[in-house]
Amino acid sequence: MKSTCKAILLVEDDEVDAMTVRRALKELHVNNPLVVVENGEEALGYLRQPDQVMPCIILLDLNMPVMGGIEFLEVVKHDAVLKRIPVVVLTTSDEQQDKVASFDLGVAGYIRKPVDYQQFVEAVRSIDAYWTLSELPQ
Repeated sequence: MKSTCKAILLVEDDEVDAMTVRRALKELHVNNPLVVVENGEEALGYLRQPDQVMPCIILLDLNMPVMGGIEFLEVVKHDAVLKRIPVVVLTTSDEQQDKVASFDLGVAGYIRKPVDYQQFVEAVRSIDAYWTLSELPQ
């Protein structure tokens, strides 16, 4: 995503989906380290570690145990330190209420996970292209 190699944080409870993201990033030669956590609570724990270098982007599933994606967004987007990290929802949910809630909470994008692997790679390619060009605040 950026040549500075800040991490990409993937918040995803499905091991197969996490492996698919990992595989797509490798295929696209994205060299950023990928940090995978299983739910919003683990993601907050990661982000709030002392001296933690913030990820360049968060890829967020919505349907997770313990703390789901919407609840995670409610916390992150109201936190002065974390709210500027771009969050792209990457989910199977096609529920209108999930889309509305996500954008109301300031996500940078909402992408339904394609079932077809090549379409999934193209979705990840689009995310990578946009965030490689986008300039983020320091």
